[in-house]
Amino acid sequence: MTTDTPADPFARDVFLSYATQDAVAAQAVCAALEARGLTCWIAPRDVTPGAQYADAIVRAINGARLMVLVLSQYAAASPHVGREIERASSKQRRILALRLDAVPLTPALEYFLSESQWVDAPATGLEAAIPKVADAAQALLGMAAKPAAAVGSDRGALARSSGTDAGVNAGGRARRWPWVAGTALLVAALVAVGLFAGRRPAPPPSPAGVPAAAGEAAATAPAGNSVAVLPFEDLSEKKDQAYFSDGLSSELIDLLAKVPGLRVPARVSSFYFKGRQATLQDIAQALHVSNVLEGTVRSSGQKLRITTDLVNVATGSPVWSQTYDRSLDDIFKIQDEIAASVVGALKVSLFGVAIPQAVATANTTAYTAFLQCREYFRGNESREGAAAAVDECQRAVDLDPNFAPGWLLLAEVLRAQFVSFGETDFKVARARIGAAVDRALTLAPQSAAPHQTLALVLYQMDFDPAAAEMEVRKAVALDPDATGQYWNNGYLASIECRFDEALRAFALERDRNPLSVDVRIQLGNVNYRVGNLNAARQAYQEALAIGPASGSVHYRLGLVALLRGDSAGALAEFEQEPDRQFHAAGLPMAYDALGRKAEAERALAVAEDVAATGAAYQVALIHAARGDREKTFAWLNRAYAQRDAGMLWIKGEPFLKGFRADPRFKTLLHQMHLD
Repeated sequence: MTTDTPADPFARDVFLSYATQDAVAAQAVCAALEARGLTCWIAPRDVTPGAQYADAIVRAINGARLMVLVLSQYAAASPHVGREIERASSKQRRILALRLDAVPLTPALEYFLSESQWVDAPATGLEAAIPKVADAAQALLGMAAKPAAAVGSDRGALARSSGTDAGVNAGGRARRWPWVAGTALLVAALVAVGLFAGRRPAPPPSPAGVPAAAGEAAATAPAGNSVAVLPFEDLSEKKDQAYFSDGLSSELIDLLAKVPGLRVPARVSSFYFKGRQATLQDIAQALHVSNVLEGTVRSSGQKLRITTDLVNVATGSPVWSQTYDRSLDDIFKIQDEIAASVVGALKVSLFGVAIPQAVATANTTAYTAFLQCREYFRGNESREGAAAAVDECQRAVDLDPNFAPGWLLLAEVLRAQFVSFGETDFKVARARIGAAVDRALTLAPQSAAPHQTLALVLYQMDFDPAAAEMEVRKAVALDPDATGQYWNNGYLASIECRFDEALRAFALERDRNPLSVDVRIQLGNVNYRVGNLNAARQAYQEALAIGPASGSVHYRLGLVALLRGDSAGALAEFEQEPDRQFHAAGLPMAYDALGRKAEAERALAVAEDVAATGAAYQVALIHAARGDREKTFAWLNRAYAQRDAGMLWIKGEPFLKGFRADPRFKTLLHQMHLD
């Protein structure tokens, strides 16, 4: 039931503020408030067609008596929500927040919300939390007698009779929200790893300040509009079409991730389960989803048979299923039909936004080469795999010069080839990458993805974080939920030693990609640089729990052990490092710390040979740990000349702390736009 609209269309009891991804929760809150007789203003429902959107928002906030904020990680990251909160605060409007997750707040949000009140959905579940919001809103507006768990003074909290009610919490200065995201996804991920190995490990301890109960609640209450796209099974006769079935799954992930209000875990996390024994319940718990999309692909020449099943994990029943018997030429139409069917089956409200469509090429041979490139790129992290990926992607754009995704993927694999292996001359690689990105931007000017890729190039190769940040902003302006924004924001913040910001960004990326090894590595890297060695060690160990063979992680654990004074532990970690260059770079540091000088000298000679190209920065750290200033700067300058990506971390590197006052260090910072 809704009440009559007031004569002044902007004079309402409540203004609802929310991020696009939380639209379903916001609509539910709106319905509950209006059922209580409160008038609500919510976009886009109450924006007059043809009106200026921003003007309508400002007038609606001015006309409302109370702001109800749907607070989540997405809202915390949304500049639009931030501006709405700031406006409401400037107009001295009360703010009542419904907290959907253990969101890490920005300093600005913490300031504006320091005296506001909130209701915790993770503690009670969303269905129970929404009536509490309605009760609190009525009490704040003086429209009903205060209910049992009612609102307290203007300064603070929703009162709790015993002080321990988990459902309604005091706000602001009475209780600071944690800066680290909740542990639900982390715990689920590590439990999943144990299950697949035939054992169930004890969950890791929660990060400081995060209540275990909140994590447990979040783990058992995934978002309703959420779906994990699992790798489609290759049913071809020779079982040689995995690149195609995997490619179809990846394309669907990319398409569905662009749908407002639909949570879709990233490819790395969904593909973690490929070849592993796991139930749908295991997968849903690890990825924090309510639904799973499975499928099979059988291809023979130009003929395709694709079957799809969308399953609700809680009930185990199919929500939707379909079989497509088509030709290869129809592959893009099939992708669009599957995406549209999933959105329809989950009843995702699009608010008038069109369902994203696949970017097609008329040349199916070019598309096949594109998928082959991606298979090489993601499935074989080696020099040979990178070279094969570049060749296939170049073939794709040669066959269809107007295929924007092909140009973008070419830029990505060329960048990864240079950053990871450093064998190509910098000027040659940079020119080729720049041309590919420019072509992608020309062909898809409204796409956010080329700007995110260009941001990576600008900070990893050009060492220009300010220019990279501008590209990230362009991407977010085109698509507020652009894939890669949290990753790039975290990386850029870490480079510039804005560590709190980096931790928040990587925590958001972890939510999108809960089984990513690299996200754990980056969280470890930030904590390593800030000096939180326990948190760094835990993050690295979590990375190994998910990907035991991951390169560089044991090396990083070895550095942490050295900083903790555990020389023997450092040697044990370096000895386990599978990456040849990181293995070589670690051993002399451990031998030096143990006083085994002869072994250290022999190991150093090996390291300077093995790591001379691609890991010069790590050799510089060996000499820095020895206190040899001349050799440290010789190797740092060598790393800079090679565009060694390790140089990005010099500003916060613990082993270079004693070198920061040296004019040569300041020169390097200036050259890298970090001064």
